[in-house]
Amino acid sequence: MVASRTEGNAGDSEAGGHDAKPATAARNSNGDDIFFERCCTALKAHVGGDVYASWFGRLKLHSCDKGVVRFSVPTAFLKSWINNHYLDLITEIARAERPHVLKIEILVRSATRAPRQPLTNEQPKPIAASPAPVSRPLMRAPAGQPLMPDPEMPQARGANTSGQTVFGSPLDPFFTFDSFVEGASNRVAFAAARTIAESGMAAVRFNPLFIHSSVGLGKTHLLQAIANAALASPDKQRVVYLTAEYFMWKFATAIRDNDALTLKDSLRNIDLLVIDDMQFLQGKMIQHEFCHLINTLLDSAKQVVVAADRAPWELESLDPRVRSRLTGGVSLEMNGPDYTMRLEMLKRRLYLAQQEDAAIDIAPEVLEHVASKVTASGRELEGAFNQLLFRRSFEPNLSLERVDELLVHLVGTGEPKRVRIEDIQRVVARHYCVTRQELVSNRRTRVIVKPRQIAMFLAKTMTPRSFPEIGRRFGGRDHTTVLHAVRKIEDLLEKDNKLSQEVELLKRLINE
Repeated sequence: MVASRTEGNAGDSEAGGHDAKPATAARNSNGDDIFFERCCTALKAHVGGDVYASWFGRLKLHSCDKGVVRFSVPTAFLKSWINNHYLDLITEIARAERPHVLKIEILVRSATRAPRQPLTNEQPKPIAASPAPVSRPLMRAPAGQPLMPDPEMPQARGANTSGQTVFGSPLDPFFTFDSFVEGASNRVAFAAARTIAESGMAAVRFNPLFIHSSVGLGKTHLLQAIANAALASPDKQRVVYLTAEYFMWKFATAIRDNDALTLKDSLRNIDLLVIDDMQFLQGKMIQHEFCHLINTLLDSAKQVVVAADRAPWELESLDPRVRSRLTGGVSLEMNGPDYTMRLEMLKRRLYLAQQEDAAIDIAPEVLEHVASKVTASGRELEGAFNQLLFRRSFEPNLSLERVDELLVHLVGTGEPKRVRIEDIQRVVARHYCVTRQELVSNRRTRVIVKPRQIAMFLAKTMTPRSFPEIGRRFGGRDHTTVLHAVRKIEDLLEKDNKLSQEVELLKRLINE
């Protein structure tokens, strides 16, 4: 204890010199820790979890001294990248927490940092820092500033040259309609998105447009493509693209700073609102404000596009008024990519990598093998490709058996596919010529009740969901209703051979 206090006093005595860093580090207060934590939370909300993990996962607070806040990173590459692409955003966030902040500096701590922690405790390194030849990382820009497209990427040129943003999450210049792989599973959603982007302010189409799918199937790509196309259009649209998480943070900050009215006015004067990850919108006050915003935009014939991981009527955490507004538009579902789409994604990814390093080459049979094995989502397909790209520097001649070993966590080990309640509802609705909305509605006609009870029975027998959870997924019904449906179908299956055959057919369709 004495030694520690003496060290702290020594640090204070050095504070009067030219270099105040040791003193600041020695007396790093709890207030500075809270400040850093709040900045990191805001930064993650703004750029998204994936970008944050890549570029800011190992960011640390170095010192706060006389209006200058210093952060440190382990490599010069990270310092250069953050300075070139995110310094203005970090400065804005820091000043929102501490108005007296004058300057942000990024330092490299490699020469003075503590002994390295085990690799398992570190955040993953950005792919661009890998020793293997890799493609250029996607370039992102802070919201409200000109995008910073890769000058060698043709589809990125000219992005954001005409329109303007009020505020919002950063747009990725790579996420355009040209780079989106279209196929049978997303063709309708793609066509609707492109129609909205090309209509401009002259016409409002499919309002609001609600796109939903499981994770990693291209919702964010499609939404950002709409925003990028609208910003590049000649009619100078005012566009806001944001995530639900960032919307919550922005409103909470505005309320804290007594600036909510200014924020509301800026949002109500836009032409296009694009909001992603709607399932994360939480809080009674925030949802109340969002409801007013979406009502104002729709009543003013302004376009709204929303995406979530499930249909609007299944977003149980949302206020009923918000759900009602979202359900009143056009809801489109995107499904997983088929083999042809997956192979095309891998070929495009290889092409981009070869633009960086012409020596990169992955055999066509390897790409075909990966496309046939990794079937869950485009995001897992991207992970598989990155794994191959990294490994090829150590193992130039990868056999198909070795590829399977490397990708076993993505390919799976033969366990059956996880069935979702949404899949069951979709298959049952199609089989009995009703809609999913009718299955979860309050209608009690015979043509609806029987399919609904069968769907509930299948949900209980094919998924690990509880009776209360199944009830919530079927329009907020009580668990006793689900229990009654399950028992009734079980009784009927013992007596009705035709119904038994129907249920077996439905099970096969769902598993396929």
